[in-house]
Amino acid sequence: MSEHDEDGYRGDATLVVDGTELAVRVDLRGYFQPIDGYYRWYGRITADEKLTELAGGKKKAVEIRAGEHSASGEISDPDPWGRYRIMGTSTPPFAVPTTLEELNA
Repeated sequence: MSEHDEDGYRGDATLVVDGTELAVRVDLRGYFQPIDGYYRWYGRITADEKLTELAGGKKKAVEIRAGEHSASGEISDPDPWGRYRIMGTSTPPFAVPTTLEELNA
């Protein structure tokens, strides 16, 4: 665990890039930043040839859906293993505790 209390999601998701839907696997994390008041989420998308073809190794605005949750974000340059980084600010594409009861459950 880092200095932040992190939330997260690992599993299947749908990524929408330039209007094309892709079934992908993701590993996402996020945390609330109290100084600026934003929730920041980020993670990696498992290497996918179709995503590489659509993104061309460049930053792109995307939509990501994981179950009933969705969010707008941005993918950035892939790492040496072809995994794109994804990040966003505000509502994440996964469930986040919103009450103390949920947090302590």
